[in-house]
Amino acid sequence: MIYFIAKRLTIVLCALSVASPFALAEDAAALQKEITELKEGQKAMQKDLQDIKELLKNIGRGNTGAPRLPSSLDASGILVKGDAKAPITIIEYTDMQCPFCSRHALNTFSQIDNEYIKAGKVRYIVKNFPLESLHPNAFKAAEANHCAAEQDHAWDMHDRLFANQKKLAKEDLISYSDAIGMDSAKFKACLESDKYASVVRKEMAEAQSSGVTGTPTFFLGTVDAKSSQMKPGKMLSGAAAFSAFKAAIDDLLAKK
Repeated sequence: MIYFIAKRLTIVLCALSVASPFALAEDAAALQKEITELKEGQKAMQKDLQDIKELLKNIGRGNTGAPRLPSSLDASGILVKGDAKAPITIIEYTDMQCPFCSRHALNTFSQIDNEYIKAGKVRYIVKNFPLESLHPNAFKAAEANHCAAEQDHAWDMHDRLFANQKKLAKEDLISYSDAIGMDSAKFKACLESDKYASVVRKEMAEAQSSGVTGTPTFFLGTVDAKSSQMKPGKMLSGAAAFSAFKAAIDDLLAKK
C-alpha cells in the first residue's frame, strides 16, 4: 500500500511542471480520495484479522481445554465387550453411516481390543447416535443392531454394517442377516416393526444430553457396580488415533 501511494505521489509531482493549477487541484483531490479509501480498507482488513485471531483463539481453547463431562452415563447396552469387572469402561456413540466411525471400528478398535479389552483392563460399550440429517440410512441400521441382538449377532451385524457403509438400504440389512447366519425372516419382521426405534431415540437423547454433537464420541471412566452408572473421566472426539486412547486409558488406570 505504501509503495502504491509513493508511486502515485511521484506521478503527481512529475506532472507539476506541465499541469495547469486546475489540473493539479483535481489530481490532488483524486489522490486524497484514494488515500482515504485505502485507509478505510486497511481499517476493515485489520478488523477482519482481529476477528479471525479471536476465532482461532477460541478454537484453540476448545481443543486444549478440558471438555465438560456429564456426571454419569448408563453403562449398559447390546454391544458390549470385555470383563464386567474391568477397571475402565469406554462408551462410544456411533453412527453406522459415519466414515470416521467406520475407520475407528475397522482399525483402531482392534488395537484397543488386543491391548486392553482382552487383557481385562477395559469394558467397551457401543451405543447409537445416528445423524439423520446427514446419514438417512443410519437410523434403520442402528435398529438392525438391536434386531440382530435378539439372535445374539449384534457384534456380527455391527462389523458387517461398517464394512459395507455404502449399502445400508433395508434390503441390504436383510441380506446381511442371512449372510451372518441369522433367521432372516425373523430379522426382517423385527426390522419392519420398528420395535427398537424408541430404544435408538433414547440412546440419541442420552448422547445429546451428555454434550455429544458428532460421531464418533467416546467417554472413558469407571463404573459403579451397584448402579451400573459410569462416571466419565475423559472424553475423546472423532477418529482418534490409538495413541490417544492409550494415553487416556493408561492415565485413568494409573489413578485407580
